[in-house]
Amino acid sequence: MLTHLSISNIVLIEKLNLEFGAGLNILTGETGAGKSILMDALSLALGARFDAGLVRHGCATASVTAEFDAVSQRLGDMLTENGIEIDDTLILRRTLGCDGKSRAWVNDTPVSIKTLKQIGDNLVEIHGQFANHALLDPATHLNALDSFGIRISPDYAQLLERVRTTYNEYHTAQRRLDDLKKNLEKTANEHDFLIHNINELQALNVHVGEEDELATKRTSMMNAEKDAAILSDAVAALNPHGESLSHGIYNAANILLRIKTDPNPYAEQIDDLYSAAQIISDAEEKLVPIEPDIATLDSIEERLFAIRAAARKHRVSADELPEKLQQMLSELDAIENSDAELKKLTTDVSHKKSEFDKFAHELSNARTATAQQLRTQILAELPDLKLGSADFMASRTDAAPSAHGIDDVVFMIKTNPGMPFAPLHRAASGGELARFMLALRVILTDGGPAHTFVFDEIDTGISGATASAVGSRLNRLATTSQALVITHSAQVAGFADKHFKISKHTVNDTTVTDVFEIHNTDRVNEIARIISGAEITPESLATARTLIKND
Repeated sequence: MLTHLSISNIVLIEKLNLEFGAGLNILTGETGAGKSILMDALSLALGARFDAGLVRHGCATASVTAEFDAVSQRLGDMLTENGIEIDDTLILRRTLGCDGKSRAWVNDTPVSIKTLKQIGDNLVEIHGQFANHALLDPATHLNALDSFGIRISPDYAQLLERVRTTYNEYHTAQRRLDDLKKNLEKTANEHDFLIHNINELQALNVHVGEEDELATKRTSMMNAEKDAAILSDAVAALNPHGESLSHGIYNAANILLRIKTDPNPYAEQIDDLYSAAQIISDAEEKLVPIEPDIATLDSIEERLFAIRAAARKHRVSADELPEKLQQMLSELDAIENSDAELKKLTTDVSHKKSEFDKFAHELSNARTATAQQLRTQILAELPDLKLGSADFMASRTDAAPSAHGIDDVVFMIKTNPGMPFAPLHRAASGGELARFMLALRVILTDGGPAHTFVFDEIDTGISGATASAVGSRLNRLATTSQALVITHSAQVAGFADKHFKISKHTVNDTTVTDVFEIHNTDRVNEIARIISGAEITPESLATARTLIKND
């Protein structure tokens, strides 16, 4: 529901802050006062195209902000997809430049004008001289008919769910069958190559972790030979003449032990000499030449090469080769047992399609019956709206199977006897279309989440009882949804829950449009002005009081 509308520097509007309420919000005013400008401003906040001429003369920028207090589940999903934070209120803001450029925000998050329009279309539906955002689009008619069906039949929603469920099951089974056929066609052509690869991997018989094991063993063998050479170099460096250095050190230590001074001043050094002698003795003992195991090393390197080559060939890691083998074995098994699997899936698809067809045809029949009931209720509304010669039908045609069934639905009307039916958006215009859309909306509105409807020029060419009928239906619509109505009809204005007067005045050679809510005497005077014109008479005042239903 639209709660606030703020406008700055749009044509004749210098600065305006309006607070709308639930129910029926009526806007009235003299011709030329700026009612259309108000609708232009609201449309801009909802993502309509922008004309630089709408920026007030002498101003560099203009802005419009529309605030709403209800977000449907569908709109909430859209906001989330666009990274917009969902709050208790939804604020659409747009700034406009005299250079023709504009920017938009939703809850202070910058958005494209396209996104702004998508969000606006889910909040407000405008009828009249502006483009309609919902029922004029045939793509919405099937859902509108189904929503009506759910209201009038307790089994309709269950039938819709069965169609959706059985279609999804059928579609999933069909996709599995198609995938199998495609895979079989592909793998059948590669049967021999597949067997060759399987034989290669089975012969190689790689186990997980083997590559690391072989690499570690190879490195260890290569390091052992290098370590022996390093040890030899160390001993040679200690004893360059090739004599037993360790024996000489032992002898020197034993000699030093014979020193008589107590304590022996060389006691600690003697221990170090014994340790050094032991190290050198061990090294001398290990100076046996190490013959590298060339055959084993070659074998390890050859297997490493084979494993890594296989991994590169199949574009996996070495540890994934066993899994790759199992995958190819499964593919081979699928080929060699394809007839049984193909038969099984084909039977499954046939069964699920039969289930879907059954419920889809039941839904088609239900839609045909629902369309007739919708036609009956719509036609009952038309005479009072001065559309007694018009006719309506919800035309059902066959469509490709989907989760919605096998139907296309288009709302068709004819405005005069003898004329053919035509799609809704092509068969009426202006106030006639607005009244027809009002009848549709009164019947189709289901009391769901609050929505805002705007009607402009809905009273064109009508008066008296017809205008009263329009007001009554607007009032009915506004019991579950907010309605904003610009009207020249006193009868329509009398049904207002909130009444706003649009006026124009000139200050210092500058024309400004103002809008303000009116109550009590001011409201009576405004309705009397609509009845009698500039000169308000006692008779028009008396009539105005009888027309006011809410105040």
